[in-house]
Amino acid sequence: MTVSMEMKVVVTKDGPYLVSGSVPLAIQVISGNATNESWSWVEGKTFELVGDYALCRCGHSKKAPFCDGTHAEIKFDGTETALRKPFEEQATEIAGETTVLDDAKAFCAGARYCDSVKDIWDSLALTDSPEVRARVIHQATQCPSGRLVLRDKETKQVFELYVQPSIGVVEDPTANCSGPLWVRGGIQVQSSDGFNYEVRNRVTLCRCGQSGNKPFCDGKHLEIEYKDGIH
Repeated sequence: MTVSMEMKVVVTKDGPYLVSGSVPLAIQVISGNATNESWSWVEGKTFELVGDYALCRCGHSKKAPFCDGTHAEIKFDGTETALRKPFEEQATEIAGETTVLDDAKAFCAGARYCDSVKDIWDSLALTDSPEVRARVIHQATQCPSGRLVLRDKETKQVFELYVQPSIGVVEDPTANCSGPLWVRGGIQVQSSDGFNYEVRNRVTLCRCGQSGNKPFCDGKHLEIEYKDGIH
């Protein structure tokens, strides 16, 4: 993975995410299969931006996904609580027939790709079947949060879908709510005190304001039925 040296997301203290480096921003919609299970992504509106911008993380902006200063009015507590350990130190390794899954549950954003057709964990033991193996690879690589990282058991090859550095504003019509910010392609996320979180191909940042794993999403938007008002 090529890490973007110019693009950055900075978490401000009790305030928005400051995005620098002209990072492309577009709506990304969770799309279902024939049985309405999460299966693919559909890109929606692309925001026309010039230069740097600020994205809401308190969940109350009237100009979502952008910040409108409401965090100051409501005295938003954006204290960062996420562990500062690398993914591999937080993940549990689960060996399957032909693949190995690294699973760091704290990062789960509730996108549900892991549950499509049959859940990925039960399927690991069946990956000697080409059909099951292909589905498991699909499930792991569609996970926006990076909770799940799959690799080949023999070659150690990591399965990833690499995309140009960008941010997706997640919308989840099946769950009737709005989701996190999907930071893709190796963009540095920096904490409010200057700590650089591990750069990864995919992470999700909370924008409902309620995550217990700030700045990362923990799926709380599903529980509170967060709606950003974009649609």
